[in-house]
Amino acid sequence: MKFLLVFDFDHTIIDENSDTWIVKCAPERKLPNGLRNSYKPGHWTEYMGRVFAYLGDNGVKEDEMKRTMTTIPFTAGMVDLLGFIGENKELFDCIIVSDSNTVFIDWILKAADFHEVFDEVFTNPAAFSSTGYLTVQNFHAHHCAKCPKNLCKRKVLKEFLDKQLERGVSYTQIVYIGDGGNDLCPVMFLKKNDIAMPRQGYTLEKKISQLAQDLSPVQCSVLVWSSATDIMSYLKLLIKE
Repeated sequence: MKFLLVFDFDHTIIDENSDTWIVKCAPERKLPNGLRNSYKPGHWTEYMGRVFAYLGDNGVKEDEMKRTMTTIPFTAGMVDLLGFIGENKELFDCIIVSDSNTVFIDWILKAADFHEVFDEVFTNPAAFSSTGYLTVQNFHAHHCAKCPKNLCKRKVLKEFLDKQLERGVSYTQIVYIGDGGNDLCPVMFLKKNDIAMPRQGYTLEKKISQLAQDLSPVQCSVLVWSSATDIMSYLKLLIKE
């Protein structure tokens, strides 16, 4: 018996959006209007590339970014939840699928000593260039019309499960924990025995309930959470069964 926990990152593990938090490093803690208005729906990663270039142009260095990012608060109850998962790793495989980037997630998890809780992190690859600028790339290419151009979380989840099956690992249940609109696509891939845990009051919860009203509900069970304590209560029930 092994369970797969799939976490989103922004507004799920941390209580903020890591990409908008970095703006605290900008001069006067804000972006010029032209840059702010340059975002086109579905092209967030390119937009963040421009934001990082602006920060680099203004002399914002890696250590300052890191200091700023590691002050982001975890969501209520999340520290306890991740500690609990870490103590029960023989029962839980745990992955992150996020539209943030490798540098931010790595900094935040390592600073709080949670990087070992997660088996894999799937997110946009980022790195500092030789000139000290942070650069970010799209995670992959895909053909899903519902998802942003850089990341289809359903594709990531499906490929991960296929790879695990090849290794002889299959899961009793998948628990998907997220908040955003881009978490709907993987949730719709979940089966009857799986469970989606959307964060209360966020886009994912609204989209799932809209589907139910349209009489095309998701196949999996749905359990809404507002604190990570709710998630922990569910996981404790799971491992008792």
